[in-house]
Amino acid sequence: MSGELAARVLAGDVRAAARLMRLVDDGQPSAEPELRAIFPHTGRAQIVGITGNPGAGKSTLVDRLIAHLRKLGKTVGVLAVDPTSPFTGGAILGDRLRMQDHALDAGVFIRSMATRGQLGGLSRATGDCVRVLDAMGKDVILIETVGVGQDEVEVCRLAHTTVVVVVPGLGDDIQAIKAGILEVADIFAVNKADREGAERTVRDLVHMLELNHAMLTPSDVVPWEIPIIKTVAARDEGTVELWDAIARHHQMLASGPGLLARETMRAKEELVRLLRERLLRVALHRLAQQGAQLDQLAARIARREIDPYGVADAAARE
Repeated sequence: MSGELAARVLAGDVRAAARLMRLVDDGQPSAEPELRAIFPHTGRAQIVGITGNPGAGKSTLVDRLIAHLRKLGKTVGVLAVDPTSPFTGGAILGDRLRMQDHALDAGVFIRSMATRGQLGGLSRATGDCVRVLDAMGKDVILIETVGVGQDEVEVCRLAHTTVVVVVPGLGDDIQAIKAGILEVADIFAVNKADREGAERTVRDLVHMLELNHAMLTPSDVVPWEIPIIKTVAARDEGTVELWDAIARHHQMLASGPGLLARETMRAKEELVRLLRERLLRVALHRLAQQGAQLDQLAARIARREIDPYGVADAAARE
């Protein structure tokens, strides 16, 4: 019965939440009524994105944050997104192996997700799964992204606070600054700070932030100075300082219009995505009703018998 699964999720049922996330991840139509039912009960969780280059130690850092949050008495949901193989379609989903210490903790829910070819470092279903964790009552939701580099910016549209994890010695620091991923940061975590070159990495980041600040016009308002936190996740060093910075950023957003602005941006992105998916589905259905299959149309376009613009116009026309 529609809504029964949602009621169990709202009651904190772990099995129900896992089942609903599976339906969402598989793109099952039966997930939508349940998501509609839980929607009014969401919007309470603090959402934190953890992103950065592969090998930066994101999973270990997330593991340490979970432990710290549990000591503070907060319940935690984790979505760990892993890349999908372009050859097999599978994913390693190895982040659970790094977070085994929390497997039996009822206050922690960890789910690994595959990108399934989605660009931007997140799975297409990540936003809906965040909503499920929110509805089941998790205080903090940590989203660990793939670590794909320059394209990994989607998390900043979903999270309230985005932590960019960098490490010393990973290639050209200036090129990393140009990559664009660092521009999404609310907080920088220089992980593996016991390595040689850590101070140089901090200086490069400080220099980048100073240049960015210098380019601002007098009318620009900067309510948040981006902090740089040094951590050694493997030894649980800097975890407390990192969470304190995350908490301060969230408090800053909540005390002004920032939190609503981020929620509005998230809602806009989600609405556009849903409209795109549904309009595409309608267009393909119209073409099928006209006896035109996508592969056949593609073949005719390739032979220059028709052009793609006319096909798209015909599919969009009432």
